[in-house]
Amino acid sequence: MGIYYLQAEQLLPVDLQTAWAFFSSPNNLALITPPEMDFITLTPMADGAEIYTGMLIDYTVKPLFGIPLRWQTRIKTVEKPYRFIDTQLKGPYRLWQHTHTFTQTDKGVLMKDEVKYQLPLGPLGSLAHALLVRKKLQALFRYRKAAIEHILK
Repeated sequence: MGIYYLQAEQLLPVDLQTAWAFFSSPNNLALITPPEMDFITLTPMADGAEIYTGMLIDYTVKPLFGIPLRWQTRIKTVEKPYRFIDTQLKGPYRLWQHTHTFTQTDKGVLMKDEVKYQLPLGPLGSLAHALLVRKKLQALFRYRKAAIEHILK
């Protein structure tokens, strides 16, 4: 029953306030999620709504085989405009903690993602990770990177 880590970095050609405004809006998550995952935010959000510590957000998503799952995220920490952490309260993972970090550089904003996760089902979950889940998450972050490049050009 391993704990896994996924890390990604991307240099964004925008300033810190623009990066924060985009990534701190739950409404934008669907824009950077592959369409086949049919990601839908269930929690009503006003345009321009920004995350806050303790915020709960409900979604439906189809992470594998087109099977819809409900996912609930809690925004654990917000350090505007530099960092926020979200955790899964309900969903497919035993543990999911995603840290988003934004650092202003002379070339733009360096965005870092670190995901700490664990699958349920013990050895079966470890096998699923080796055969499928790791590759699916890597593909998700590749898609996300390309979508962000297109949106924030």
